[in-house]
Amino acid sequence: MALKQISSNKCFGGLQKVFEHDSVELNCKMKFAVYLPPKAETEKCPALYWLSGLTCTEQNFISKSGYHQAASEHGLVVIAPDTSPRGCNIKGEDESWDFGTGAGFYVDATEDLWKTNYRMYSYVTEELPQLINANFPVDPQRMSVFGHSMGGHGALICALKKSWKIQICVSICSNLQPCTLSLGQKSL
Repeated sequence: MALKQISSNKCFGGLQKVFEHDSVELNCKMKFAVYLPPKAETEKCPALYWLSGLTCTEQNFISKSGYHQAASEHGLVVIAPDTSPRGCNIKGEDESWDFGTGAGFYVDATEDLWKTNYRMYSYVTEELPQLINANFPVDPQRMSVFGHSMGGHGALICALKKSWKIQICVSICSNLQPCTLSLGQKSL
């Protein structure tokens, strides 16, 4: 699968990059960010997947969190995908902030209108790790996932379903029962 580099910036001795690719799971172009610490120049490093919350893109975590120094010091490759497919032209995908664009919920949709593009669970647990493992110096035996809000829920879902061989799962400020909230009702 071909990657198109969108940006590359030096940061704490490593490189913060953003890529775009044609996603098979989501049937659209997707972006993800990857931080390569200096250690990645000479050896494979652990991969840490960050899942952002509602309305975020791959830019949110990389521009606001300040994680780069710690990732550089500890030799961690950090991957931050977008939170949902974008520009799929599905009726209703842009009508509200908490459903559709920016709100993929890291699940695979089952309804006809959405199931062709909204397959974020399969994207983050299958397609993206395969893409990362094939193109970056990561150790596939040392993968972890963490996230905030909707992304924290996504991290838990990925870990509990055990489709990922992850070492650590961290969920920050996530709702463990999203169907009990009004925003979760829309995704039922």
